[in-house]
Amino acid sequence: MEKFVTNVGLITSDGPHGHNVMAAEWTHMLSYKPGMICVAIGHDKATANNIRATKEFGVSLTSVAQTSAASVAGNYSGKEHNKINALKELGVRFYGGKKIKALMVSGAAANLECRLVKEIVLGDHTLFVGKILNASAGGAEPVAYHSGKYWALTRGIKKPTETARKTMRGIVEKHKKRLNSDARE
Repeated sequence: MEKFVTNVGLITSDGPHGHNVMAAEWTHMLSYKPGMICVAIGHDKATANNIRATKEFGVSLTSVAQTSAASVAGNYSGKEHNKINALKELGVRFYGGKKIKALMVSGAAANLECRLVKEIVLGDHTLFVGKILNASAGGAEPVAYHSGKYWALTRGIKKPTETARKTMRGIVEKHKKRLNSDARE
């Protein structure tokens, strides 16, 4: 499983365990219209309990300057530690959400305030699907997470040239399936 490349979302919540933040590498965009994302969280984590109680959560995509915050948020339990206060003491700044009660992380690559629309139990995690109520993005570069390490996306790879894409289109069109009336029914 170390071949996957993911982001690191700082998932914020407020509820029975108070204000909390956790790091989650399984944070994904699901839909553009409406804007929806999902995050996979262990079934009985403090953040999971907070989201279930309040039906809302925040996602702050970690920037390259926030790897220490992600390490603290990801390696301690919100049931046993006040990670918000610890991170504030380490210099991390938070602000109140505009549409949710949870705090958001200042300086993140993007901040998304979400209302819970679906909860799906899958294996050892629960998938929380949220509708984006408010979104903002700064100029900060997001972090990539791969093979247990943080990575900066400092080098882009060019897409195929227009000539190469034209050749690919020609080959793919040559292999277009011919449907007869019986196959379409």
